[in-house]
Amino acid sequence: MGYIRAEDVLPEEVIDLIWQYVDGELIYIPRKGKKRRWGAATGIRDSFRLRNESIYVKHQQGMPVQELADEYCLSEKSIQRIIRNQKK
Repeated sequence: MGYIRAEDVLPEEVIDLIWQYVDGELIYIPRKGKKRRWGAATGIRDSFRLRNESIYVKHQQGMPVQELADEYCLSEKSIQRIIRNQKK
């Protein structure tokens, strides 16, 4: 992502106002419009949801946390957190 010089696009009054808060620092100005949730564009959120449901079902069927951790390449703590969250 490139940047645009403020002097090229903003009125001087706006630049003066911004200087009151940040002086010479880089700032990010997000796009206008509705915010999308993390993972909405790529589908990764759904992928993680399905993975977590699968982990929970396998645990309910008796698969130990250590085996789940090995199968999904996650730590035991992560597996325990996923199981705890799926119970809710």
